[in-house]
Amino acid sequence: MVQTPKPRLGIAMIGYAFMGRAHSHAWRTAPRFFDLPLEPELTVVAGRSPERVTAAAHTLGWAAAETDWRRVIERDDVDLVDICTPGDSHAEIAEAALQAGKHVLVEKPLANSVHEAEAMTAAAREAASRGVRSMVGFTYRRVPALQLAQQLIAEGRIGTVRQVRAQYLQDWLADPDAPLTWRLDKSKAGSGALGDIGAHIVDLTCFLTGQRFAGVSGMLQTFVHERPVAETADGLRASAGSQRGPVTVDDAAFVTGRLSSGAPVILEASRFAWGRKNAMRIEVTGSIGALAFDFEDMNVLELFDAEEPARTAGFRRVLVTEPDHPFLEAWWPPGHGLGYEHGFTHQAVDLIRAVANGENPEPSFAQGLHVQRVLDAVERSSDSGNRWTEVPSNTAV
Repeated sequence: MVQTPKPRLGIAMIGYAFMGRAHSHAWRTAPRFFDLPLEPELTVVAGRSPERVTAAAHTLGWAAAETDWRRVIERDDVDLVDICTPGDSHAEIAEAALQAGKHVLVEKPLANSVHEAEAMTAAAREAASRGVRSMVGFTYRRVPALQLAQQLIAEGRIGTVRQVRAQYLQDWLADPDAPLTWRLDKSKAGSGALGDIGAHIVDLTCFLTGQRFAGVSGMLQTFVHERPVAETADGLRASAGSQRGPVTVDDAAFVTGRLSSGAPVILEASRFAWGRKNAMRIEVTGSIGALAFDFEDMNVLELFDAEEPARTAGFRRVLVTEPDHPFLEAWWPPGHGLGYEHGFTHQAVDLIRAVANGENPEPSFAQGLHVQRVLDAVERSSDSGNRWTEVPSNTAV
């Protein structure tokens, strides 16, 4: 039987390092496992170095390479722009792409400042009126176990949300001689552990509970103030040179907060937690139960039912690999777990379907703006002696 070709969706990606590799894999894989209404084509990848971006295009499967993102946006065969650059360029590229009628996916956090995030959200709202879609890459939302957790909370399985505890712990900077890369430069990254990994648990708290932050008290800590400057860098891997430079971001963030319902939240983000490689953990406690998740065991969701008899009550381990679990119908037999890269594939699937159906995908730029406002409130609180700081409301969220 001859199949009718699907309409193409020309993808352009700006940036090709750590996130670029993950996104490239997702665009290639999504149509091979999921029945999609559009066929994504890896049209062009852009980067500053002609040699490196050409090599990346060959390795990652892109049809062409470019050194100027403006020329990429001008191309008629590009329908969607995927922004995988450091945060200091998100706003300029995203706004230009939306203005040109290109759908946009931008890696988290949305921007390096509230001002930039507000401008991007306004541009996204105007573009949506013309049928142009936009989304922020908070990829952990697409982990099946966390999708299931969100569904169970929305169904009332744990009752009224009473408190949230979340950590995101890594140790790749615990060595004081780890190289100084762009992630340690505030002008490029916006913030350190707070925005790099803390943004994820802020967003997940909102996603799981369906609520927003009302206020926070924050403390930021920099443990190592000077490091050897990186001579070469590839994603999180880098080699140190002989020169040293200042660290201008936080190494760890500690936050207490309240949600719009008044429920308390405790968050910790650290890139100095020896032995923790990617320990993104979140626990939501409700009036009749609780849910707990740890990304280092990402195919498992723990469920506690407080209405069970005390003599047999306890956290129950739910292996989230069944065909009726979110996204799992397209993958492997039960018990055959997924990995880090699958969240990016699910993100591509959801975005392609939203574009085809004329729907606004989530997380939206407006939701990304809320996360940015939380990050900003944490920084202002830390600068003022941990003073309680309200998070401005966002009626667009």
